[in-house]
Amino acid sequence: MAKFLYKLGSTAYQKKWPFLAVWLVILIGITALAGLYAKPTSSSFSIPGLDSVTTMEKMQERFPGSDDATSAPTGSVVIQAPEGKTLTDPEVEAEINQMLDEVRATGVLKDADSVVDPVLAAQGVAAQMTPALEAQGVPAEKIAADIESISPLSADETTGIISMTFDADSAMDVSAEDREKVTNILNEYDDGDLTVVYNGNVFGAAATSLDMTSELIGLLVAAVVLIVTFGSFIAAGMPLISAIIGVGIGIMGIQLATAFTDSVNDMTPTLASMIGLAVGIDYALFIVSRFRNELISQTGANDLEPKELAERLRTMPLAARAHAMGMAVGTAGSAVVFAGTTVLIALVALSIINIPFLTVMAIAAAITVAIAVLVALSFLPALLGLLGTRIFAARVPGPKVPDPEDEKPTMGLKWVRLVRKMPVAYLLVGVVLLGAIAIPATNMRLAMPTDGTSTLGTAPRTAYDMTADAFGPGRNAPMIALIDATDVPEEERPLVFGQAVEQFLNTDGVKNAQITQTTENFDTAQILITPEFDAIDERTSETLATLRADAETFADDTGATYGITGVTPIYDDISARLGDVLVPYVLIVLVLAFLVLLLVFRSIWVPLIAALGFGLSVLATFGATVAIFQEGAFGIIDDPQPLLSFLPIMLIGLVFGLAMDYQIFLVTRMREGFTKGKTAGNATSNGFKHGARVVTAAALIMVSVFAAFIAQDMAFIKTMGFALAVAVFFDAFVVRMMIIPATMFLLDDKAWWLPKWLDKILPNVDVEGEGLSELHEARTEELKENVGVGA
Repeated sequence: MAKFLYKLGSTAYQKKWPFLAVWLVILIGITALAGLYAKPTSSSFSIPGLDSVTTMEKMQERFPGSDDATSAPTGSVVIQAPEGKTLTDPEVEAEINQMLDEVRATGVLKDADSVVDPVLAAQGVAAQMTPALEAQGVPAEKIAADIESISPLSADETTGIISMTFDADSAMDVSAEDREKVTNILNEYDDGDLTVVYNGNVFGAAATSLDMTSELIGLLVAAVVLIVTFGSFIAAGMPLISAIIGVGIGIMGIQLATAFTDSVNDMTPTLASMIGLAVGIDYALFIVSRFRNELISQTGANDLEPKELAERLRTMPLAARAHAMGMAVGTAGSAVVFAGTTVLIALVALSIINIPFLTVMAIAAAITVAIAVLVALSFLPALLGLLGTRIFAARVPGPKVPDPEDEKPTMGLKWVRLVRKMPVAYLLVGVVLLGAIAIPATNMRLAMPTDGTSTLGTAPRTAYDMTADAFGPGRNAPMIALIDATDVPEEERPLVFGQAVEQFLNTDGVKNAQITQTTENFDTAQILITPEFDAIDERTSETLATLRADAETFADDTGATYGITGVTPIYDDISARLGDVLVPYVLIVLVLAFLVLLLVFRSIWVPLIAALGFGLSVLATFGATVAIFQEGAFGIIDDPQPLLSFLPIMLIGLVFGLAMDYQIFLVTRMREGFTKGKTAGNATSNGFKHGARVVTAAALIMVSVFAAFIAQDMAFIKTMGFALAVAVFFDAFVVRMMIIPATMFLLDDKAWWLPKWLDKILPNVDVEGEGLSELHEARTEELKENVGVGA
C-alpha cells in the first residue's frame, strides 16, 4: 500500500489539474443535484420490534385512521391570554379567531374547518362527553377528570391548545414554505398581547435549523493552530481547504440522500460535519507536516533561517518536490489510511446493534470520513503541487518552527523525559485523575430529544413548559393502552375495558385513564393514560414499567391483552434499548481496538494498554458530561437534563477512531526506533519527540472544532460537541501523552513482546511506510546525480 500511495502522491503533485478538476466537478455536481432533489430531513426516531412500536402498528391496523405519533404531520399551538384576562373574554376570543381565520386561509392544513379556538373546542368536548358518560353511569367526579385530561382549555381558562394537521403524508413531507406560512402568522400575533407558541412534529422541525457559526469558529481556531504549527499562512490554509472540500461533498451527499430515503435524521448532517471537519483537517495536517519534513531533509535545510529555507525551496526542482510529496503520502498517508479505517470500523460497527436511524447517522459520518481520507490523499497533493515552491511562503513573523530532526530538545522531548524519570507517579496521576472524573457516570440517565429537551426560549420548549404549567406535566407525556379483547366473549368486553381503566387508575404515577375509542365490533379499545409527570421524568419511565409488568396479571384475569404505545413509550423504549446495547458495544470496540493495534504494533502489551486507556478516557468523558449537562455542576448549564439516548454510543464510536489515530501517530515512531536497535526507553522518548508536536496540533484542532459546536441550540449537538472535545482532550493529553509513555517506560522491552507463533500468522501491516526505504534511497541518489538535490 505504501508504494501505491507514494505513486499516487507524486503523480497528483506533478499532474495536478486532472486531480483538482475531478474533485471540484464532484463537489459542484453533487451540490447541484442536492439543490434540485434534496428533501427535508426527518425528525422522527423509531426502532422496529420494540413493544411500543409493535403496539402502534397493531393500533393502526385496528384503527385505520390512526397516525404514527412520531411522524404524523401534526402540531400544536399553545395560546395564553394577556395578564389579567382569560381566553373567554370576548376581545381575546375575537383576536384568536382572527388569527385562526388567517391560518385556515393559507390552505396548507388538512380539514381546516376543524381548527377552532380552544374555548369553542372545550365546550364541544364537554357537550359531547358529559351525556355519553352519564348514560354509562360514570360518576360526576370521573367525568370531570376525563374532560379535564383532554380539554384544550386550562381550568383557569388562561391557556389553550389548538391542534393542527398539515395536508401531507408525514411531518417530513411538510415543506418549509408551508410551515412558515403558518408560523409567520403565529409569530405576528405573538408580538401582540397574546402569547402564541407552537410545538409538535411539524413545528419542531423549524427549531432544528442550524447555521454555520460553529464550523466557522472551528475553522478559525484551527487556522491559528496551523499557522503556529507550520509558521506559514499559505501552508496553514492547505488542511483547511482540503477539509472544506471533503466535508462539502459529504454534507451535500447526505442532503441528496434525502431524495431516496426518509431515514436521514435532522442531526445527521451536523454530526457528519463535526467529525468530517475534524478528521479532514487532522489528516491533511499529518501529510503536510510530513511533506515539510521531507523537503527539509532533502534540502539539508534543518538549520536555515526561514528566509533562507524559503529561498532553498524556490530553487528545488519539480522532480525532487514530487518525490518528497510521494514519500509524505506513502508514509503519513499510510497512517492516515489506517487511522481513517479505524474510524470507519467504529462507526460502521454501530450497525451491529440494528437501530435504523443510528445506523444511518453512523454510515453518513463514515462516508464523510472516507471522503476526507481520499481528499487528503489525492486532492491535497494536487493542491500543494499547484502552489509549487510557494507552499511555505508568507512566513509568520517570530521564531523558526522547530524541526523534530534537530538535536535540540523539543517541548515534547522535555515532557517525555519528565515522565521517564517518574513513570509510576505519572501513571497513577493519569489513572486517578480520569477515574475520579468518571464517578458521576454511574448516575447517567438517557432520554430521547423532545420538545421538553429543546433550548430554553425556543417556541417548542416554551409551548412545552406552558402546557405543563397550565394542564399539568403529564399532558406532555400521554400514553395509549391498546386493549385486545378478541378472545373475550362479546358481552364481557365492556367490563374488561372498564377493568383496564380501573387497573390503570390504581397504578402509581397515573393521573387519569379513559376510553377514547373502540372498534365497531368492540374487540379493541384505546385507553388514554395521562401520567402525573412529564416525558423526561424518571418517574414516568417507572410508571410505564409498572403498567407493562401488570399486563400478565390482567391477561390471566380477563383473557384480554394490552400494550402501551405513544411518543413517550416509544422514546422510552428507544432509550432502554440504547442503554442495553451500550456495554456490549463498548466491549466490541475494545476488542476491535486491541486487534487493530495488534496488527499495527505486533505487540500484546501495547494494544492492551491502548484499549484500556481508551476505555478510561471514555468513562471520564461520560463522567464530565453527566456532571455538567445532567447534574448542572458548576452552574455552567442553566437547564440540566438527561443525556440524549444515542449520545454515549455515538461518542464511543467516534472517540475510538480518534484515539487510535493518536496512538498510531505517536507509537509507530517508537516501534520504528525499537526495531532499528534503540533501547525500549530511548525508542519511546525519540518516538514521542517526533510525534508529539503534530499530535498536539491535531488534538487542539479537534478540541476546537468540537467545542465550537457547544454554541449550537440543539441539545444533542451542544452536548456531543462538549463530550467530543473533552474526550479528545482526555485521550490525547492524559492517556496518549502521559499514561501510555509512562506504561511503556515501566514495561521496557516487554512492551514489544509478541508470542512467536502469533508473530508468524499475523499479516505485516506497514503503517509507517517502511517498505519505501529502498525506493527512497534509490530515488535520492538519482536526484543527487541528475539535479544535485541534497548534495
